[in-house]
Amino acid sequence: MSEVKSKDSKIEIEFRKLLWNEGYRYRKNVSRYLGKPDVLLIKYKTVIFIDSCFWHGCKKHLRLPSSRIEYWKNKIRGNIERDKKVNAYYRKIGWTVIRIWEHDKNNLSKVIKKLRKITQR
Repeated sequence: MSEVKSKDSKIEIEFRKLLWNEGYRYRKNVSRYLGKPDVLLIKYKTVIFIDSCFWHGCKKHLRLPSSRIEYWKNKIRGNIERDKKVNAYYRKIGWTVIRIWEHDKNNLSKVIKKLRKITQR
């Protein structure tokens, strides 16, 4: 677990390069904002989170470790609940929330298309 990066993972870097090439200017890992979004598009009132399948409880790919099962269930359940609260907060203040799953790393162009629709670019 010590090898797990909290920021600047391969998928984050790849996604940010795509954003930059599309002309989007952003801030990354801004701790002043709730949930510390991986990418923040202030101009478009959009926050983007890039979630790993393990830490955020992906229904398709989550495989719990064989030891300390209860600990991991509680930890991941807590992460999922926190994600829901963060989503609700941003929606309540009129911002758009985009969550990208780790397993979507081969479909980042779809996310860019969705973002273009949201920002009307």
